[in-house]
Amino acid sequence: MSPYLRRTLLKSAVAMLITACMGGTAFAEGGSLADIRARGQLTVGTEAAYEPYEFVQNGAIVGYGHDILEYMAKKLGVKLNQLNLPFQGLLPGLLTRRFDFVATSVGITPERAKRFSFTEPIGVVHSLFVVKKSNHSINTPDDLVGKTVGTQMGSMAQPLAKEFEQGLKKKTGKGYADLKLLQSYPDVETALDNGSIDVGVIPSNVLAVQMRKEPDAFRVIGEAGQPKLLAWVVNPEDKELLKFINSSLDDMRANGTLAQLQKKWFGETLDLPTSNYLPPGAL
Repeated sequence: MSPYLRRTLLKSAVAMLITACMGGTAFAEGGSLADIRARGQLTVGTEAAYEPYEFVQNGAIVGYGHDILEYMAKKLGVKLNQLNLPFQGLLPGLLTRRFDFVATSVGITPERAKRFSFTEPIGVVHSLFVVKKSNHSINTPDDLVGKTVGTQMGSMAQPLAKEFEQGLKKKTGKGYADLKLLQSYPDVETALDNGSIDVGVIPSNVLAVQMRKEPDAFRVIGEAGQPKLLAWVVNPEDKELLKFINSSLDDMRANGTLAQLQKKWFGETLDLPTSNYLPPGAL
């Protein structure tokens, strides 16, 4: 084989390798509206496991958030490409431009708000203390002393459960028997049902879905901390995109579409702020 041919084949192999690598990571080219229109699709990252905000039904992503996204894609004149990915990869993927923005229910926290740009809130969640309906020995959060409490690992509920235990210790000198961190909220519900935990800390929307399916399974005895606002997340560099999302939410609020979608998915409208919702030090 001639040196020229070897160099040509080597260059071709390198080019193919680069193309393959880019194809595995770069779903979106940039964050401007012009880029999105040029591609002909709005690509968003979602963890579709938070009914009724976003979940999978008959193999497709549906929910409150999906309906809002369809409205925005139509406004841009593009198709919606909604990727269903593990939550742990969403925020890192946003920074590497794997998608245009994160359209899943992300809790607004001071730590996240220093690194990412949050949209206007799209929802709100309460973290609820839940027991089996047949359990009559635990009736208020003060009864959690010496009890085994469980919630989802890495969730917004986890720090709230820990904070509440600290308050119990200051108040009574004692805390939980144990705080078990489980992989998912369905696992928390299963643990409640089989008695491996006494109390679960579960988001209000997740619990509402479960209680519609099994109305006699659980009962609420109180709330951990304050309600948490949920929003979508944009790359801090994509200010035009952030403005578009917020203005679209404002349009939907003004023309009644947002209220209609909230009634469709939650059975009621949500009281969400449009200003002063970011913590101090936010981008």
